[in-house]
Amino acid sequence: FGAMMGLAVEWGIKRGIYANEAGQGSGPHAAAASEVSHPAKQGYVQAFAIYFDTMMVCTATAFLILASGTYNVYSPVEGAAPVFQGLAGVPEGAGYAQAGVEAVLPGWGAAFVSIAIFFFAFTTIMAYYYMAETNLTYVNHNKKRPLTVLVLRLGIIAMVVFGAFHNATLAWALGDIGVGLMAWLNIIAILIVQKPAMLALRDYERQKKLGLDPTFDPDALGIKNADFWRQRKQENV
Repeated sequence: FGAMMGLAVEWGIKRGIYANEAGQGSGPHAAAASEVSHPAKQGYVQAFAIYFDTMMVCTATAFLILASGTYNVYSPVEGAAPVFQGLAGVPEGAGYAQAGVEAVLPGWGAAFVSIAIFFFAFTTIMAYYYMAETNLTYVNHNKKRPLTVLVLRLGIIAMVVFGAFHNATLAWALGDIGVGLMAWLNIIAILIVQKPAMLALRDYERQKKLGLDPTFDPDALGIKNADFWRQRKQENV
């Protein structure tokens, strides 16, 4: 029972990270591009997104599949009959969700989920490219190097084509490896930035208690290397 619960948690974490990016290290790219007067404001938005994406969207999908019985449960014994077979011959994946929607809205299941997956894939590719080019700009010290950008774009296109011609199992496996490596590296970054992050959070809460619209002043908090916020403060003076 303990192993079963452990595997369930492991699977949930692996798939949940794709939904909310919590702890993965890719969320800060989009968060850093937001226009806010205090970084803690965007921090609260990012935290809320975890509950919205995972607790609402993903959990709703899971309950839809379970309630409609559109899934299979296989025996760990090789060659044994399935424990439960709601969709004979359908492998694990989007087919379960398609059949679940089809059970509730006949004639709409396949089209609805296919369109949803298309937009998910398209926006994911665009977001990951944005993150990759942002990282490349940082590595290039904000210098224009068109050749490196061209190589990055060709690499992204090559990976899209590679994924399109291989099965989803391989794509998920490669994705899990990449996300796992990012998460381990991000843990180090979290340990480094936890002190200034907590200072910013306490400053935000203090200003809210005073009834103010919080504004960020890194110098007053003793936070170093916050060049963007320091420059912004000077422009607003």
